[in-house]
Amino acid sequence: MKFALDPCMFRALPLDERVRTVAELGYQYVELPPRDDFMPFFLHPWADDERVADLKNSLRRHGVQLSSVLPLYKWPSPDENERQTAVRYWKRMIEITAELACPLMKSEFNGRPDRAAESEAAFWRSMEELLPVFEREGIALNLEAYPDDFCEENTPAVDLVRAVNKPWVDYLYCAPHSFHLSGASDVGADIAAMMRYAGDKLHHVHIADSFNHKSSSGLRYILNPPGTAARIHQHLDIGQGEVDRDSFFGTLRELNVDGVATACVLAWKERARESSAFMLDRISKELSA
Repeated sequence: MKFALDPCMFRALPLDERVRTVAELGYQYVELPPRDDFMPFFLHPWADDERVADLKNSLRRHGVQLSSVLPLYKWPSPDENERQTAVRYWKRMIEITAELACPLMKSEFNGRPDRAAESEAAFWRSMEELLPVFEREGIALNLEAYPDDFCEENTPAVDLVRAVNKPWVDYLYCAPHSFHLSGASDVGADIAAMMRYAGDKLHHVHIADSFNHKSSSGLRYILNPPGTAARIHQHLDIGQGEVDRDSFFGTLRELNVDGVATACVLAWKERARESSAFMLDRISKELSA
């Protein structure tokens, strides 16, 4: 496994300083998430050739490699103009990823759960346009189900990934999303069963902890107005929430997953270095044995 860091807690640092920090923390790999001066959320990439070259030089100088590039666009939008715009953004970001010599991109399904069928149809239209571009550039793609996307649960997400029917399109399991991935009716989350269902398509994991928002212990979270469709979860240090870490790591070892394990804590900006160092130590001990 490649042990990588999602550096979102260091988002305020200049790009070179952020890469240097990742190296100082002991990570050999870093995931590139949306960033306003390079790849903004839902907007056209802002990185020009000079900025791309600066990032390449920074990675080389500090001895860090890109594990994956993570763009977020509205490619399954039922609004056709919005969908086409997102496809254009995707094509430019694929070009940039190829220039960065990164072999992997990952993203979320996006779309709307209240318009799931329309969003899925738009997703397939976008994939028809984008798959040839990925193939031309030799870049793989990992997809994850995300709370409030048109596909939020593990089983249909894995099925969608398999339906793409490409050996280089795989699944990302996000541990802090476990209680959403298991579906609305389940109080717990059978992490082992979900990961086993992904099987040979599981090539990427995001690692953090979260509390179980569906706990039967009572009103753990109170959201107003009553009945709101808002989703809630956290990205905490391992051991600070209720994700079954023994099941998670044990199943990863059982399946002998070969891919990327990304430390994905977002909660502790005030102790970002301590959190990131702790996560690398814990992940290494769990997966390097």
